[in-house]
Amino acid sequence: MVSLLAQNRWPFRLHATYDESITRALNVYEEVNREIPLHGLHWFIDHAETISQRNMDRIAALGGGIAIQHRMAYQGEYFQDRYGQAEMRRTPPIQEMLRTGLPVGAGTDATRVASYNPFVSLYWLVTGKTVGGLSMYGEDNRLDRMEALRLWTVGSSWFSTEVGVKGSIAAGQLADAAVLSSDYFSVPDEEIKHLESVLTIVGGKPVYAAEEFAELAPPLPPVLPEWSPVAAYGGYFKPAAAPAAACIGLKHTHTSGDRCHDREIAGGMGCLCWAF
Repeated sequence: MVSLLAQNRWPFRLHATYDESITRALNVYEEVNREIPLHGLHWFIDHAETISQRNMDRIAALGGGIAIQHRMAYQGEYFQDRYGQAEMRRTPPIQEMLRTGLPVGAGTDATRVASYNPFVSLYWLVTGKTVGGLSMYGEDNRLDRMEALRLWTVGSSWFSTEVGVKGSIAAGQLADAAVLSSDYFSVPDEEIKHLESVLTIVGGKPVYAAEEFAELAPPLPPVLPEWSPVAAYGGYFKPAAAPAAACIGLKHTHTSGDRCHDREIAGGMGCLCWAF
Protein backbone atom coordinates (compact mmCIF):
# COMPACT_ATOMS: atom_id res chain seq x y z
CA MET A 1 0.00 0.00 0.00
CA VAL A 2 2.82 2.43 0.82
CA SER A 3 4.46 1.57 -2.50
CA LEU A 4 1.25 2.45 -4.32
CA LEU A 5 1.05 5.80 -2.51
CA ALA A 6 4.68 6.58 -3.27
CA GLN A 7 4.37 5.62 -6.93
CA ASN A 8 1.42 7.99 -7.37
CA ARG A 9 3.10 10.73 -5.27
CA TRP A 10 0.16 10.78 -2.89
CA PRO A 11 0.88 12.19 0.60
CA PHE A 12 -0.07 9.89 3.47
CA ARG A 13 -0.26 9.92 7.24
CA LEU A 14 -0.15 7.25 9.93
CA HIS A 15 -1.84 7.60 13.31
CA ALA A 16 0.51 6.10 15.89
CA THR A 17 0.92 6.93 19.56
CA TYR A 18 3.57 4.47 20.72
CA ASP A 19 7.18 4.25 19.56
CA GLU A 20 6.79 0.50 19.02
CA SER A 21 4.10 1.08 16.37
CA ILE A 22 6.15 3.81 14.72
CA THR A 23 9.16 1.48 14.55
CA ARG A 24 7.19 -1.14 12.64
CA ALA A 25 5.83 1.46 10.20
CA LEU A 26 9.27 2.96 9.56
CA ASN A 27 10.67 -0.49 8.79
CA VAL A 28 8.20 -0.63 5.90
CA TYR A 29 8.76 2.98 4.82
CA GLU A 30 12.51 2.47 4.63
CA GLU A 31 12.06 -0.66 2.54
CA VAL A 32 9.78 1.22 0.11
CA ASN A 33 12.12 4.22 0.08
CA ARG A 34 14.97 2.08 -1.29
CA GLU A 35 12.89 1.57 -4.46
CA ILE A 36 10.68 4.66 -4.53
CA PRO A 37 12.03 7.73 -2.67
CA LEU A 38 9.55 9.25 -0.21
CA HIS A 39 11.17 12.70 -0.13
CA GLY A 40 8.83 15.42 -1.27
CA LEU A 41 5.62 13.56 -0.36
CA HIS A 42 4.97 15.53 2.84
CA TRP A 43 4.05 12.31 4.62
CA PHE A 44 3.82 12.30 8.40
CA ILE A 45 3.07 10.57 11.68
CA ASP A 46 0.13 11.73 13.79
CA HIS A 47 0.35 11.83 17.61
CA ALA A 48 3.78 10.22 18.27
CA GLU A 49 3.53 10.79 22.02
CA THR A 50 6.22 8.28 22.99
CA ILE A 51 8.47 8.47 19.93
CA SER A 52 12.20 7.87 20.47
CA GLN A 53 15.06 10.01 19.20
CA ARG A 54 16.13 7.16 16.94
CA ASN A 55 12.77 7.13 15.19
CA MET A 56 12.71 10.92 14.89
CA ASP A 57 16.03 10.66 13.08
CA ARG A 58 14.60 7.98 10.80
CA ILE A 59 11.59 10.16 9.93
CA ALA A 60 13.89 13.10 9.18
CA ALA A 61 16.01 10.92 6.89
CA LEU A 62 12.90 9.94 4.93
CA GLY A 63 11.63 13.52 4.60
CA GLY A 64 8.62 13.10 6.90
CA GLY A 65 7.06 15.21 9.65
CA ILE A 66 5.05 14.85 12.86
CA ALA A 67 1.62 16.30 13.63
CA ILE A 68 0.97 16.69 17.35
CA GLN A 69 -2.28 17.15 19.26
CA HIS A 70 -3.02 18.08 22.87
CA ARG A 71 -4.39 14.72 23.96
CA MET A 72 -2.04 14.82 26.97
CA ALA A 73 -3.83 17.95 28.19
CA TYR A 74 -6.76 15.63 28.88
CA GLN A 75 -4.96 12.38 29.65
CA GLY A 76 -1.79 13.49 31.43
CA GLU A 77 -2.97 12.30 34.84
CA TYR A 78 -3.83 8.86 33.46
CA PHE A 79 -0.51 8.61 31.65
CA GLN A 80 1.43 9.51 34.79
CA ASP A 81 -0.42 6.90 36.83
CA ARG A 82 0.33 4.23 34.25
CA TYR A 83 3.85 5.03 33.06
CA GLY A 84 5.33 7.35 35.69
CA GLN A 85 6.44 10.96 35.84
CA ALA A 86 9.74 10.46 34.03
CA GLU A 87 8.02 9.13 30.89
CA MET A 88 5.34 11.78 31.09
CA ARG A 89 7.85 14.65 30.97
CA ARG A 90 8.68 13.98 27.29
CA THR A 91 5.28 12.86 26.05
CA PRO A 92 5.30 14.04 23.32
CA PRO A 93 8.93 15.25 23.01
CA ILE A 94 8.11 18.42 21.08
CA GLN A 95 11.40 20.23 21.64
CA GLU A 96 13.34 17.13 20.58
CA MET A 97 11.31 17.00 17.37
CA LEU A 98 12.16 20.62 16.63
CA ARG A 99 15.86 20.16 17.42
CA THR A 100 15.90 17.20 15.05
CA GLY A 101 14.76 19.56 12.29
CA LEU A 102 11.44 17.82 11.67
CA PRO A 103 8.42 19.69 10.30
CA VAL A 104 6.04 19.86 13.29
CA GLY A 105 2.44 20.97 13.07
CA ALA A 106 0.04 21.48 15.98
CA GLY A 107 -3.67 20.74 15.90
CA THR A 108 -6.48 19.11 17.85
CA ASP A 109 -7.55 16.09 15.78
CA ALA A 110 -11.02 17.68 16.01
CA THR A 111 -13.03 15.87 18.70
CA ARG A 112 -11.40 12.46 18.42
CA VAL A 113 -8.56 12.75 20.95
CA ALA A 114 -9.03 16.24 22.38
CA SER A 115 -11.22 19.33 22.30
CA TYR A 116 -11.44 21.23 19.02
CA ASN A 117 -10.58 24.44 20.91
CA PRO A 118 -7.20 25.71 19.63
CA PHE A 119 -6.62 27.89 22.69
CA VAL A 120 -6.64 24.91 25.05
CA SER A 121 -3.93 23.42 22.84
CA LEU A 122 -1.90 26.65 22.92
CA TYR A 123 -2.27 26.74 26.72
CA TRP A 124 -0.92 23.19 26.93
CA LEU A 125 2.02 23.93 24.63
CA VAL A 126 3.00 27.05 26.59
CA THR A 127 2.38 25.95 30.20
CA GLY A 128 2.87 22.19 29.91
CA LYS A 129 -0.24 21.69 32.06
CA THR A 130 -3.30 19.52 31.74
CA VAL A 131 -6.75 21.08 31.91
CA GLY A 132 -6.87 19.64 35.44
CA GLY A 133 -3.77 21.62 36.45
CA LEU A 134 -1.12 18.87 36.46
CA SER A 135 2.26 20.32 35.48
CA MET A 136 3.69 17.73 33.10
CA TYR A 137 6.74 19.28 31.47
CA GLY A 138 9.82 21.19 32.50
CA GLU A 139 11.06 24.20 30.55
CA ASP A 140 12.97 21.86 28.24
CA ASN A 141 9.70 20.59 26.73
CA ARG A 142 7.57 23.73 26.75
CA LEU A 143 7.30 26.34 24.01
CA ASP A 144 7.22 30.11 24.16
CA ARG A 145 4.03 31.70 22.88
CA MET A 146 5.39 32.65 19.48
CA GLU A 147 6.74 29.17 18.80
CA ALA A 148 3.46 27.56 19.89
CA LEU A 149 1.53 29.85 17.55
CA ARG A 150 3.99 29.15 14.75
CA LEU A 151 3.32 25.41 15.00
CA TRP A 152 -0.39 26.12 14.70
CA THR A 153 -0.02 28.35 11.63
CA VAL A 154 3.11 28.33 9.48
CA GLY A 155 4.19 24.98 10.90
CA SER A 156 1.00 23.23 9.89
CA SER A 157 1.07 24.62 6.35
CA TRP A 158 3.81 22.11 5.48
CA PHE A 159 1.43 19.22 6.11
CA SER A 160 -1.12 20.42 3.56
CA THR A 161 1.67 21.35 1.10
CA GLU A 162 0.67 25.02 1.36
CA VAL A 163 3.92 26.60 2.58
CA GLY A 164 3.90 30.24 1.50
CA VAL A 165 0.17 30.03 0.74
CA LYS A 166 -1.31 30.04 4.24
CA GLY A 167 -0.19 30.46 7.84
CA SER A 168 0.95 34.09 7.79
CA ILE A 169 -0.75 37.44 7.45
CA ALA A 170 1.22 38.46 4.38
CA ALA A 171 0.61 39.73 0.87
CA GLY A 172 -0.13 36.90 -1.53
CA GLN A 173 -1.28 34.45 1.13
CA LEU A 174 -4.84 33.33 1.84
CA ALA A 175 -6.89 36.05 3.53
CA ASP A 176 -7.72 34.04 6.64
CA ALA A 177 -7.36 35.69 10.06
CA ALA A 178 -8.91 35.97 13.50
CA VAL A 179 -9.29 38.86 15.94
CA LEU A 180 -9.12 37.53 19.49
CA SER A 181 -10.96 38.53 22.65
CA SER A 182 -7.64 39.45 24.34
CA ASP A 183 -3.97 39.68 23.42
CA TYR A 184 -2.59 36.16 23.29
CA PHE A 185 0.94 37.45 23.89
CA SER A 186 0.19 39.40 27.07
CA VAL A 187 -2.64 37.68 28.98
CA PRO A 188 -1.63 35.59 32.02
CA ASP A 189 -0.88 31.96 31.22
CA GLU A 190 -4.10 30.70 32.77
CA GLU A 191 -6.15 33.01 30.54
CA ILE A 192 -4.82 31.58 27.27
CA LYS A 193 -7.31 28.69 27.38
CA HIS A 194 -10.21 31.17 27.72
CA LEU A 195 -9.38 33.17 24.61
CA GLU A 196 -11.80 33.08 21.70
CA SER A 197 -12.26 34.68 18.34
CA VAL A 198 -14.54 37.70 18.13
CA LEU A 199 -14.02 38.00 14.37
CA THR A 200 -13.05 35.13 12.07
CA ILE A 201 -12.26 35.89 8.42
CA VAL A 202 -11.88 33.21 5.76
CA GLY A 203 -11.02 34.16 2.21
CA GLY A 204 -11.38 37.82 3.11
CA LYS A 205 -14.99 37.43 4.32
CA PRO A 206 -16.33 37.30 7.91
CA VAL A 207 -17.64 33.85 8.79
CA TYR A 208 -18.11 34.59 12.50
CA ALA A 209 -18.42 37.85 14.42
CA ALA A 210 -19.30 38.79 18.01
CA GLU A 211 -19.04 41.65 20.51
CA GLU A 212 -18.02 44.89 18.76
CA PHE A 213 -17.98 43.10 15.40
CA ALA A 214 -21.45 41.56 15.81
CA GLU A 215 -22.93 43.55 12.92
CA LEU A 216 -20.59 41.70 10.55
CA ALA A 217 -21.88 38.28 11.61
CA PRO A 218 -23.32 36.21 8.75
CA PRO A 219 -26.42 34.07 9.39
CA LEU A 220 -25.43 30.84 11.11
CA PRO A 221 -26.41 27.53 9.52
CA PRO A 222 -28.82 25.32 11.48
CA VAL A 223 -27.27 23.13 14.17
CA LEU A 224 -26.72 19.58 12.94
CA PRO A 225 -27.41 17.10 14.34
CA GLU A 226 -30.45 18.70 15.96
CA TRP A 227 -29.71 17.01 19.30
CA SER A 228 -26.26 18.59 19.53
CA PRO A 229 -25.65 20.36 22.87
CA VAL A 230 -24.68 23.44 20.84
CA ALA A 231 -28.38 23.94 20.11
CA ALA A 232 -29.10 24.39 23.82
CA TYR A 233 -25.90 25.81 25.24
CA GLY A 234 -24.47 27.91 22.42
CA GLY A 235 -20.76 27.72 21.74
CA TYR A 236 -17.76 26.48 23.67
CA PHE A 237 -17.87 26.22 27.48
CA LYS A 238 -17.19 29.44 29.39
CA PRO A 239 -16.47 29.46 33.13
CA ALA A 240 -18.97 31.40 35.19
CA ALA A 241 -19.53 31.94 38.88
CA ALA A 242 -21.75 29.19 40.26
CA PRO A 243 -24.85 30.52 42.08
CA ALA A 244 -25.23 29.58 45.74
CA ALA A 245 -28.37 27.63 44.85
CA ALA A 246 -26.26 25.25 42.81
CA CYS A 247 -24.54 24.17 46.02
CA ILE A 248 -27.66 22.72 47.58
CA GLY A 249 -27.92 18.96 47.39
CA LEU A 250 -28.63 15.94 49.51
CA LYS A 251 -29.84 18.11 52.43
CA HIS A 252 -26.56 19.98 52.81
CA THR A 253 -25.02 23.21 51.60
CA HIS A 254 -21.42 24.34 51.50
CA THR A 255 -20.96 27.83 50.21
CA SER A 256 -18.30 30.42 50.74
CA GLY A 257 -19.85 33.79 50.13
CA ASP A 258 -21.66 33.44 46.81
CA ARG A 259 -19.40 30.76 45.37
CA CYS A 260 -19.07 27.03 45.84
CA HIS A 261 -15.85 26.36 47.72
CA ASP A 262 -15.04 23.48 45.35
CA ARG A 263 -15.88 25.35 42.16
CA GLU A 264 -12.24 25.41 41.09
CA ILE A 265 -11.89 21.67 41.68
CA ALA A 266 -14.93 21.12 39.50
CA GLY A 267 -13.24 23.01 36.69
CA GLY A 268 -15.74 25.83 36.81
CA MET A 269 -18.74 23.55 36.35
CA GLY A 270 -20.33 24.32 39.73
CA CYS A 271 -20.20 22.12 42.79
CA LEU A 272 -20.14 18.35 42.69
CA CYS A 273 -22.86 17.58 45.24
CA TRP A 274 -24.59 15.43 42.66
CA ALA A 275 -21.57 13.15 42.50
CA PHE A 276 -22.09 11.93 46.05
